[in-house]
Amino acid sequence: MSNSRYDSTFNWYEPKKRGIIPIEKFKISKNILKWIRNKPHKVTIDTAFREVVLGCADREETWISDIIIESYCNLYEHGYAHSVEIWVEDQLVGGLYGVHIQSAFFGETMFRRKPEMDKVALYYCWKILQENHFKLWDTQFWTPHLAQFGCIEIPQKQYLTLLQEAMKYSCAFQY
Repeated sequence: MSNSRYDSTFNWYEPKKRGIIPIEKFKISKNILKWIRNKPHKVTIDTAFREVVLGCADREETWISDIIIESYCNLYEHGYAHSVEIWVEDQLVGGLYGVHIQSAFFGETMFRRKPEMDKVALYYCWKILQENHFKLWDTQFWTPHLAQFGCIEIPQKQYLTLLQEAMKYSCAFQY
């Protein structure tokens, strides 16, 4: 009998292939760049973390359960999880969140309440990773949606080498 209130059994998933966006090869459409240059918006980091997670969970089907929400909020409170928030007219219209360890960022998911605002959040995340000299941007899986930004799929062995290298350096997640 366990004294813990939580099940101590964990399932660890280690895929044969992993999705990453090479930071130096990130791509964004000219339309999104034009919107960023010409439309009034505000970008914040870590000011509405829970709201971003809830925005990401607000869909017909989601893997983001209450325990997941609380777990990521706990990581955020300890400085390991971060959010990028996009605001238009004081309304949160898009964002993303992920986990930051050393010089690696593990993107979890993103959302939009207005067209393209998830892409705008991804652009600002890239700026943060690039300007702070991150080594690894992990997307977990390759998807056609992420491929338009430069996401590639790499073998597990190559991923583990990149992860080991990223653990040698420390970076701040700041804008």
